[in-house]
Amino acid sequence: MPVPAPVPAPPVPDDKDWTWVLSRECPDCGYDSASVSRTELPARLADGVNRIAAAARRQGSQVRPSPRIWSAAEYACHVRDVCRVFGARLSLMLDEDNPLFENWDQDATALEARYWEQVPATVAAALEHDGAEVAAAFAAVAANAWSRPGRRSDGSTFTVETLGRYCLHDIVHHVHDVRA
Repeated sequence: MPVPAPVPAPPVPDDKDWTWVLSRECPDCGYDSASVSRTELPARLADGVNRIAAAARRQGSQVRPSPRIWSAAEYACHVRDVCRVFGARLSLMLDEDNPLFENWDQDATALEARYWEQVPATVAAALEHDGAEVAAAFAAVAANAWSRPGRRSDGSTFTVETLGRYCLHDIVHHVHDVRA
């Protein structure tokens, strides 16, 4: 019977409220939400997803640059899950009036799903699939639906448009991370 891989040192927990990226440029990755149009959002989502999937397929993608920084493969797992969560949130916003999103603890998800044990090629394929789905979902948003609201339990509110821009920052930021 195979012995499970030991749990690596957890990454530094991310407890920041990143919604500020909707009003100013991210100093780390350079993402500027205001510069992203609705029409370019799907292509930029797909491009970022494909870059992270390619990083996950590289030789050594499971090696962490330091004990508390995710490997490229772990970032790919996270971005795959980001696409799933944001796709579900977009669907809720289009189907319901001002839905309240379920809380999502990305750090707990990483531990529960044992990101460090996942097969990079499998993760990359799932990421490409889920990324294409969320990009297509944003591409299909009707012109009159971009201002539909949704909210998190912490009080942060989004429109379909700001949700898309917020999702794109997560992806662009992690493209930056896997290149660093």
